Amino acid sequence: MLRGIPVVVILTIGSAFALVGFTSTEAPTVPDAVRISTRASATSTLSGTWPGPAKKKAPTSFLVADANGPSVSLFQAPDVPYLEKPALANPTHEGLPVVFLVLAEKGPWLQVRVSSRPNNLVLWVEKAQVTLRKVPNRVLVEVGAHRVTVLHGDDVLLQETVAVGAPATPTPLGTFFVDGIVKVPYDTGPYGAYQVSVAGFSDVLQSFGGGVGQIAMHGTNRPELLGQNVSNGCVRMTNDAITRMAQLAPLGTPVDVVA
Repeated sequence: MLRGIPVVVILTIGSAFALVGFTSTEAPTVPDAVRISTRASATSTLSGTWPGPAKKKAPTSFLVADANGPSVSLFQAPDVPYLEKPALANPTHEGLPVVFLVLAEKGPWLQVRVSSRPNNLVLWVEKAQVTLRKVPNRVLVEVGAHRVTVLHGDDVLLQETVAVGAPATPTPLGTFFVDGIVKVPYDTGPYGAYQVSVAGFSDVLQSFGGGVGQIAMHGTNRPELLGQNVSNGCVRMTNDAITRMAQLAPLGTPVDVVA
């Protein structure tokens, strides 16, 4: 009789799954080893080691939409106008071309991220009013670490120490994108060699320096302040770094700003 006598079965990887009859075309997660113990008077146990799930690779391209006319109509949903701001003039009041980061496509419609208050505004536009293209990289700004990183997939193309917003004027967090690139005439000034505008707006300042309180990544003439919380919300970096950023992050490039 088997009552009270432990029974231990060691299954090989191949036979373990042949017995249970997997028929899916996708291979199941296979343990490195399996040990089954059972007693007639106790609950059976199963122990073993399984490999973790495969890490998903980061994307290497992102869809962007450029306005191809004097204005772009904005919609809350397909065929439902966005009454708070029915359209965006192209170019903007600063003379910059209007661009959107595309999130989804639905027939003749595109769901897009928009450079406008409130932050992280997502609306719809008509495909007929834009021209589509792709950008290869993404930008990660880590406020607490005072660090900016440009990535292509999982590969780091640029990583630099930056200055971020002061406690009274913090850098806003969110999922944004590059909506303007301006070469600054005098790189010895407070904005350095370039301003790479980000589609994010200060949570504190409604206007600044004649603008609408929008943040940017830009150079600096005070590199000794990098690594500190000293700005009005912008992300300051060295002139060499912002020059490289302007090359790696064309219009529409996603920018994630995290704590």
